[in-house]
Amino acid sequence: MADRPVRRKPQLNRARVQHVERLSPHMIRVVLGGDGLAGFPVGEYSDHYIKLLFPAEGVRYPEPFDIQRIRAEFPRDQWPRTRTYTVRRWNAQARELTVDFVYHGDEGLAGPWAARVRPGEEILFLGPGGAYAPATEADWHLLVGDESALPAIAASLERLPEGSRARVFLEVSGPSEEQKLPTPGDAEVTWLHRGSGRVGEALVRAVTEMEFPPGDVQAFVHGEAGFVKQLRRLLRVEHGVPRERLSISGYWRAGHDEDGWQASKPEWNRRIEEEQEAPRALAS
Repeated sequence: MADRPVRRKPQLNRARVQHVERLSPHMIRVVLGGDGLAGFPVGEYSDHYIKLLFPAEGVRYPEPFDIQRIRAEFPRDQWPRTRTYTVRRWNAQARELTVDFVYHGDEGLAGPWAARVRPGEEILFLGPGGAYAPATEADWHLLVGDESALPAIAASLERLPEGSRARVFLEVSGPSEEQKLPTPGDAEVTWLHRGSGRVGEALVRAVTEMEFPPGDVQAFVHGEAGFVKQLRRLLRVEHGVPRERLSISGYWRAGHDEDGWQASKPEWNRRIEEEQEAPRALAS
């Protein structure tokens, strides 16, 4: 879920669940719709994202719902909890917004919600944001991620220019988590099965060992923060990919929920930037 440079007043959206589908043992698709999505402003990016709002248990919020008023007047522990998810697909004519959720049983907040929610139920969310789309002028594209980045990568593959060359590395727990990924591009997709290994370990190895094609590359690398940090160094320092050609961010961090990760993420990113730009400055 890009470093999210979009900074605008958050737009509150109301939607109702239209359809729920289990795509794989650990991926659930929820389709949202309703009049509240009229004119929903997405389409510029393939990594558009929204922030779902989950009310704090036992707390009633004044109507009309105003997130800024709530944050100003309510104690922090009574604020709605937010969870960030990529827009997998948007059908403007039908006013249907598709969101795919990674599901690990009762663990977490949004995954269990997706597993139990039923058509007709309402959900509030903020957004959209976004920052990345495949550039038509790139000689080739590199797309790398774990399950959390799969929806954005799938959406990006659908947006590749016809015949555009792409190398894609996706890490999932096992073969049952693979999905069909249609694309007009010339994409070589490599599925990596984690099994009992550490998240991202196979991705780092695969990208490190790949032979980089010549030409201008645009890269999209997202998922667990630990492997993202390693690949950021590889791409920026070892391969010299310009910052403006690299969309890279930790969507989540092992051992942290989203609340804790989002609070620490700016400092994490700042330290990485300093650590990894220093070798480039010395080499120049």
